[in-house]
Amino acid sequence: MYAGGTDLLVRLRKNPVNPFPLVCLGQIKELKGVRESPEGAFIGACSSHASLLSNPIIRYAFPVLAKGLQVLGSPPIRNMGTIGGNICTASPAGDTLPPLYVLDAVLEIRSQNAVRRIAIKDFIVGPGQQRLNKGEILAGIWLKNDPDFNIHHFEKVGQRNALAISVASLSALLKVSESGIIERVRLAWGSVAPTIVSPTNVEAALKGHFLSKDTLQKVMPLLREAISPIDDIRATAAYRRTVAGNILLRLLASFPYKEGYGT
Repeated sequence: MYAGGTDLLVRLRKNPVNPFPLVCLGQIKELKGVRESPEGAFIGACSSHASLLSNPIIRYAFPVLAKGLQVLGSPPIRNMGTIGGNICTASPAGDTLPPLYVLDAVLEIRSQNAVRRIAIKDFIVGPGQQRLNKGEILAGIWLKNDPDFNIHHFEKVGQRNALAISVASLSALLKVSESGIIERVRLAWGSVAPTIVSPTNVEAALKGHFLSKDTLQKVMPLLREAISPIDDIRATAAYRRTVAGNILLRLLASFPYKEGYGT
């Protein structure tokens, strides 16, 4: 089963041997669109990236996800590709994954006779590997809006400015007081380990401190221990480690700190 087919059809073109039937879920209305309920927002798994990017609920309630969608692929890919496909492909470079991790996304899995829910962090277990059983489909994603956060940050580094697979990426949600103190924080790095990395010890080390360059640099040793990047055709592991730390410093651009913070 597939939806947009932007990954699958490319693979089939390279290897046309196709012993199995393909069932497209992309036109099932129940699996498309964004709906609000007392439980939060439900995103149909077959919603295209472009449709979500133009959806006011996504843009205003979940801007960190919108920022990830903005840099995902090209316009044709965003028009065809789906958020469910991005999740089930389970690539550590998937642009929607770090935002969904910091948003504590819960996935709704359906089969012919049952419905179950699982946190995205428990669903993805490795590159291309997820906990989708035979006869199951990803029906949608549940998100809860948390207006407490006043910084919604997404940063992606690739080999070029557009149409690039990320070398490293970071999603961040922070609540920072008017005086610059970090009161709440959620972080998620992509492309620096087999799965998305959300180091709770790094988050804990930041809480209660001023959002400053000094504060962010002090957690770099913890970050280096949490990630396990590899060498590949896009970048070396050493470069990814450097970039992972540098994009954390970009949080300062989201909330410019005043002279004297952290002193």
